[in-house]
Amino acid sequence: MDNMATNPRVEAEPGHSAESRVAPRFTLLIRAARLVAHEGEFVCVIRDVSETGVSVRLFHTLPKGDPLELHMPGGGRYEVRPVWERNNEAGFEFTKPVDVAQLINEAGEYPKRGLRLGVFFPITVGTLTQSCEGVVENLSQQGARFECDNVFAIDQTLRLSSPEGLKEIRAKVRWRRDNQYGVVFDDTFTLGDFARLAARLQAPKLLSS
Repeated sequence: MDNMATNPRVEAEPGHSAESRVAPRFTLLIRAARLVAHEGEFVCVIRDVSETGVSVRLFHTLPKGDPLELHMPGGGRYEVRPVWERNNEAGFEFTKPVDVAQLINEAGEYPKRGLRLGVFFPITVGTLTQSCEGVVENLSQQGARFECDNVFAIDQTLRLSSPEGLKEIRAKVRWRRDNQYGVVFDDTFTLGDFARLAARLQAPKLLSS
């Protein structure tokens, strides 16, 4: 378990005394996850977890909702309820009992699996000779899946942009199936830029609050 260590500190958060946080806590080092709310799917980084709750780092203010869902890279889903928020960090309590060992093992088992968000937004797809409209169906730091009626070749270079908040980015076609395409970006997003892009596409007010 190289990616985790027991955290001996019991640190009181706003509105919670140290005595009220007696569950053993474990630190998960830079483990990205999805926070799913009514407004969409957002990126967070798990900081620590216990049998009663979890704290995360955000890249914008907390999306609204009670409860929310925390989706792990390996597929686990945990319903959580917001408890506190400060400086783009937030703490949640689990709404149901959680097997902490399973959650920690899952987080450590998929340390490099990229997050893929189910976001939908219109794009313009450009080539050297044409331009057409399409719709992105999901997005990651490394690439995207989109739907478009035009035909593109495998390994063809495309230019993707969107008035919704995606500046022009170059991508290469990796696969196609009917009118769906999978592309990888020439320049990948950092986690922070990816998180802020997801917020800008789904709930831009989270960036201005």
